[in-house]
Amino acid sequence: MPRTAFPTLDRRSFLALAATGWLTPIGRLLADQAESTRRPAQSIILLWLDGGPSQLETFDPHPDTKIAGSTRAIHTAARGIQLAEGYQQLADQMGRVALIRSMVSKEGDHERGTYLMKTGYRPDPTVEHPSIGAICCHELPVGSTDIPRHISILSGRWPGRGGYLGAEYDAFQVGDPRGELPDVVSTIAADRQKARLADLDVVERAFERGRLGRAAATHHRETVARARTMMTSEQLRAFDVSSEPAEVRAEYGETPFGRGCLAARRLIEVGVRCVEITLGGWDSHVNNHAIHASQAKELDPAFAALLRDLARRELLDRTVVLCGGEFGRTPRINPLGGRDHWPGGFSLAIAGGGLRGGQAIGETDPEGIKEPVRPTTIEDVHATVLSALGLDPSRENTAPATGRPIKLSAGRPIRELLG
Repeated sequence: MPRTAFPTLDRRSFLALAATGWLTPIGRLLADQAESTRRPAQSIILLWLDGGPSQLETFDPHPDTKIAGSTRAIHTAARGIQLAEGYQQLADQMGRVALIRSMVSKEGDHERGTYLMKTGYRPDPTVEHPSIGAICCHELPVGSTDIPRHISILSGRWPGRGGYLGAEYDAFQVGDPRGELPDVVSTIAADRQKARLADLDVVERAFERGRLGRAAATHHRETVARARTMMTSEQLRAFDVSSEPAEVRAEYGETPFGRGCLAARRLIEVGVRCVEITLGGWDSHVNNHAIHASQAKELDPAFAALLRDLARRELLDRTVVLCGGEFGRTPRINPLGGRDHWPGGFSLAIAGGGLRGGQAIGETDPEGIKEPVRPTTIEDVHATVLSALGLDPSRENTAPATGRPIKLSAGRPIRELLG
């Protein structure tokens, strides 16, 4: 008898089927084996929606309810999951994306909320916590990357910082990738540059006489050496999105944010650990629906194209993609047609890194009154991302100023995402 040809299922397909309960006992065993052999992710891409996006006009619509106003919903590739109208491209990628619809936070102020979301800790006057990108760069191997490994594109008001890990872990800030990268090309002739460096060496050696310890503590020589290496590195080309085919650039959208997402993919390819790309303008106290409809035109194509592109290049499993802002927006629409700050039940989207997509975790009340079902903290999201990177969230670093041991994360990994 001829043998029947069965489709080949990769690890992601097994896990998706396991999550929906469609696998036989043998299939479940294979899915568990696939999960146990998962290689940790290596990088993070943070799509930062600065200003606090409304969950109702993005990832958690409640159509035909009073709290929705005129917001309508669309079906997605993930059974039973809807997105707000305007996210048609992302809807096609929902098999790769998990939505956390029950996020809760104790911070409803923009600066404090951003600090909590990016570091996993509430602001504390005795210590400055590192952002998750800084932790990623500190904890994971350096590799052969010559350019900064923590990068902020279109930096918002509060880009990722190194905190107590040191300023060397601050995000390297750049603008629209369409422009030239500033301050990386020498403005003088090579022979004059060589002479200047020789003069600098004389000054440094003179300063070091009798004060070697103090000179070493400045890390000045190492900083200059890293800067020179970066300025001559071929990896700087990763910032140049103009070298991409026109159809790829169009897929992301010819916007600063779209180009930022495309640059993020290119940077991840050369070993950068964390890239955050900021899309500002979500603070919708007035004309909430119009603002979100406009924002979706930039976010939808860029987010969807990033997922497709990472998957095509077999980079998605090794890259965690996190999308969200500092809090959500009130279920009640105010007299100005806006929504106000709401940390009591909002949404994040997360994909890649071997995490289980095609699901929505938690739910909010369609009347906007009750507490979210299955509340999830920002600390838990941080613990999940760190776990996907192969890091132990409970591992401790010591804050130099106080000598206090501080965990990488005070949260617990989200079991639905990691399995």
